Amino acid sequence: MRVEIGAMVIAIVGVTGTLGGALLTQRGAERAKRREIELVQGHANARDDLMLRRSCYVALNRDCRQFTTALNRHLHVMRERAVEEADREVLDAAKTAHRGSYSEAQMVAPDAVLERASAVNRALNSVYGQVKRLERDAPEAGETMATVSRAQYAIWELTREMRAAMRADLGV
Repeated sequence: MRVEIGAMVIAIVGVTGTLGGALLTQRGAERAKRREIELVQGHANARDDLMLRRSCYVALNRDCRQFTTALNRHLHVMRERAVEEADREVLDAAKTAHRGSYSEAQMVAPDAVLERASAVNRALNSVYGQVKRLERDAPEAGETMATVSRAQYAIWELTREMRAAMRADLGV
């Protein structure tokens, strides 16, 4: 009887070890699979974040350039003839497009990019205000076509700095 109990204990320990080993192996494989999925998901999230920032930066760069160009065109129109409603609509459409892309950038861009984008935004809005005051024939002290043109031209350098910050953020 003693031999049989010892054999049974040995058999139970062996079966338990075999089943426990299989269970531990299965759990280890599940953990490894979970880590692999998290890693793949992390890479996908990083790629998606990069693509989101890229599309946001493309839109912001385009809209800044178009707003700056629209301001320049509007200044030319003001020098050459009376401003018409169609001219105002073109300028306001560029301003609206810029506002939309800048708003998106505020939610997506890191501080280094946002700092540059803010500088461009402030400059664009400042020149827009000056253009509108000149258009109404109500300029503030020191505002002339020449000073506004210089301020508008200076936006190009701010835009280049913003674009460089965006490219650096994207690793380009």
